Amino acid sequence: MQENPPSERSAPPPRVSVIISTYMRADLIGRCLDSLVAQTFKDFEVLVCDDGSTDDTAAAVERYKGALDLSYHWGENFGGPARPRNSGLRVARGEYVAFLDVDDWWAARKLERSVLALDAGADIVYHDLYIARSSRNGWRPRRSRTRSLASPAFQCLVERGNALTNSSVVVRRSLLLDIGGLSEDPGLIAWEDYDCWLRLAKVTERFRRLREPLGWYWVGGGNLTSPLRTIRNLQRMKDMYLCAAGRGADSELPGWYHYGMGRAHYHLRDYAAARRHMSYAVRGWLPAGVRAIAMMTLGQCLIRGRAVRLVSSNGDR
Repeated sequence: MQENPPSERSAPPPRVSVIISTYMRADLIGRCLDSLVAQTFKDFEVLVCDDGSTDDTAAAVERYKGALDLSYHWGENFGGPARPRNSGLRVARGEYVAFLDVDDWWAARKLERSVLALDAGADIVYHDLYIARSSRNGWRPRRSRTRSLASPAFQCLVERGNALTNSSVVVRRSLLLDIGGLSEDPGLIAWEDYDCWLRLAKVTERFRRLREPLGWYWVGGGNLTSPLRTIRNLQRMKDMYLCAAGRGADSELPGWYHYGMGRAHYHLRDYAAARRHMSYAVRGWLPAGVRAIAMMTLGQCLIRGRAVRLVSSNGDR
């Protein structure tokens, strides 16, 4: 892993270290870095942490070294963002750490607004992001919504699911170091951020949600999520946080868990399992929009499950 030159490391530390994890995104990283050049708050460093890319990412990053306090760190492929983020955390010098996924980007006042909230006493700051699906409709006002946490924050995150989007979070570096950084458990790949917020919630209650959306979340392709991975992730989270709290029975598990399981099984066309999980999901707490999707999915499971049974019985005749 490439270290910062001694002359850079002896300079006064920046207020914020922006950690960008990337893999094979040479075509998208410019959009992300352009949004950092445009920040109204300027006292930050950028650590691009590469999970073993073999494309032109290094050359794409090099073009921004005159515009940003930027360093590039390449490591062997891990298969998820936790290890690259931890490599950035090890060399970060800022009082605060901001996470930014390579295919997302920020509004110009994102760091300015976040640092103001942290300086006022927050430990973790986050906000909504606009959802971008293509360059054509990327600025429509649909949001990846966050929510404020009730106290105790840890219990709220366990009962109601993840409330923070990774590319919106700015957190005190000392707290990340206190919890040992992000988990590199293979069973948490794609869910390591949620696990991080849960562990942070064990050491602080000072989560602050900003009201305005201050960036864009790209869903245009390349997402790590798949139905099978979602099922593995949910099972791991159940073992770590739900069973540990004595909630092993299906009827005791929160709505967000069953909703995630139900959607994953639905996409795998296992309509019986999807119906069972969605039946539990709609009995628990879900945001209004998610509850509507859960009800529609439950109805589709009943219709499609019946169709599968009819086809199967006709084939047996």
